[in-house]
Amino acid sequence: MRAPSFDDILNDGALPLGDDLRRTAAAWFAHLAHERGAADKTLEAYGRDLRQFLAWLKGDLGHAPCLADLARLDAKLFRRFMAARRRDGLTGRSLARSMSALRTFFRWLEGEEITRNRGVMQVALPKVAHGIPKPLTVGKAAEVIDARPEAELDWIAARDTAVLLLLYGSGLRISEALALTPKDAPSPGRDVLHIRGKGGRERLVPVLPVTQEAIARYMRLCLYPLERDGPLFLGAKGGRLSPRIVQKLMEDLRQSLGLPDTATPHALRHSFATHLLSAGADLRQIQELLGHASLSTTQAYTEVDRERLLKVYDQAHPRA
Repeated sequence: MRAPSFDDILNDGALPLGDDLRRTAAAWFAHLAHERGAADKTLEAYGRDLRQFLAWLKGDLGHAPCLADLARLDAKLFRRFMAARRRDGLTGRSLARSMSALRTFFRWLEGEEITRNRGVMQVALPKVAHGIPKPLTVGKAAEVIDARPEAELDWIAARDTAVLLLLYGSGLRISEALALTPKDAPSPGRDVLHIRGKGGRERLVPVLPVTQEAIARYMRLCLYPLERDGPLFLGAKGGRLSPRIVQKLMEDLRQSLGLPDTATPHALRHSFATHLLSAGADLRQIQELLGHASLSTTQAYTEVDRERLLKVYDQAHPRA
């Protein structure tokens, strides 16, 4: 699939810009895509954030903005932009991401010696409520994996079980599991997957014997031929399995197993990390297994474990 371009984000010229600014914004976008290896969703979000700012700036200036205009912007203008976006109903988290995108853009402009403006750096980012991952308990995760007893005979049930085991047993994202090909599939003597994750980062992920068996069962039962370089997991009509099908599966399991609304496919990845941490795994090892670029992202799981510990303490201690 073709990565989005900045012209796509601008809706093919629907937003008037000076030619110099349009070329510069497109060059920044190409830098994000090809040099920094940003994911398509990140490109779309950053491009949308810049487009919204430039559209607001056009209204504020009264003309199509150009590079010379960017050099003259001050902190007060960026604060007015934030206030306008707040009035439009933007949440603190979305506004923080929007301002982060603008900071990235202006840092790049300065680094490329195109123009220099520190106004956006002088604006404090909005405070964002600190969220922590919402994993399932070990028991509930086991119920999810065991929820398709017909997997011994039915190829779709076997496929679902194999996918869920990859999410919980190996900590994969849905996109990573569905990007696997038959040549990637683990086999006897090969119990490690080579995964290319967000930002093109590569990592090695162990595959449990139960997951290997589930994948082998699915491949044996699948009604359609599995091409070596084609998708490993197929939909009911033989095309590539859609992430929406896996999400719908978890929605159905929430109903049948009485799981919370936070029980999504990604919650299985959270559960993988949290349960490893509870069992004594090292935080650095978990970072490598998840493919996080920063240890600070992985450290969110220590807070989950701390909350669990305090809950057990409150329930068990006679003076609690």
